Amino acid sequence: MSPALTIRPYSEGALSQAAGKLRAGELVAFPTETVYGLGADATNADAVAGIYAAKQRPSFNPLISHFPDRDAAAAHATFDARADKLAAAFWPGALTLVLPKRSDSTVCELTTAGLPSIAVRVPAHPMARELLRAVGRPVAAPSANQSGRISPTTAGHVAHSLGNAIGMILDGGPCGVGLESTVIDLTTDRVVMLRPGGITKEQVAQVLGTEVIMAETDDSAPKSPGMLTSHYAPGLPVRLEATAPDKAKYGHEILLGFGDCVTKGFDAVLWLSKSGDDVEAAANLFARLHEADQKRFDGIAIAPIPDTGLGLAINDRMKRASAPRAPHPSP
Repeated sequence: MSPALTIRPYSEGALSQAAGKLRAGELVAFPTETVYGLGADATNADAVAGIYAAKQRPSFNPLISHFPDRDAAAAHATFDARADKLAAAFWPGALTLVLPKRSDSTVCELTTAGLPSIAVRVPAHPMARELLRAVGRPVAAPSANQSGRISPTTAGHVAHSLGNAIGMILDGGPCGVGLESTVIDLTTDRVVMLRPGGITKEQVAQVLGTEVIMAETDDSAPKSPGMLTSHYAPGLPVRLEATAPDKAKYGHEILLGFGDCVTKGFDAVLWLSKSGDDVEAAANLFARLHEADQKRFDGIAIAPIPDTGLGLAINDRMKRASAPRAPHPSP
């Protein structure tokens, strides 16, 4: 049963309650200067899976991890001179930086959609930063609305869109900017704007003294991390809708199991969810893919997963993982 929604105006008690809920793996909507975010502990895969369930998000796009300051973000992301310049100029503020993820980061793979990069931001809203300091962990937070709906700039918008899908909204009044953060990718030598927002292309270019490239819309240079057709692909080939082993055709396979699937005859089994729970399967997805990607197998078989709830997003990622590998571009 979904929890009854609580909307609490700012107070020390409300902030403490919200921080406790986030640390306990629950979802809390909170204000930033851009829009209201739907927060979850970014280190807790089950909690992050809850974001996708509440938003009815169709695919596992990378989520932005929020921090109270630059040093907290630097514990999870590798900053270069460009990142430091932008952070000094625009943080706290409406700028998200996509940077290489540190190997010792505790942010879960569902937050980063299995990518080696991490999207980080320090919001300008004082209540948001106070909440982040109280939580003491990175908080993943997309906009607090059902996927595809208008982004929320008041607590009432959040309640109307998500209702009892979440347990608490921390009410900080209307958002000042009302437009999502600008997303800048610094994972290569180029400076690429993945999403325009509260900070302009010209402002970024002026600070860095270099050209800012707008992300292409075709498959060879996706707008945002994870949009390539053959993304999320392990080294082994992936077979979908596997209902039985076929060693003559597919060789030695490890099965990623879901619910009441056939496991007999496969060389090994790792479970996404034995009970057939789509939220549990989403939380386990990227970790199980990494575990399955072993040289002693010829391939990874995926049990059938219904195209309902988060199953739709899981199947989307598995289709990308099983797609023919795109050739590497010429140097």
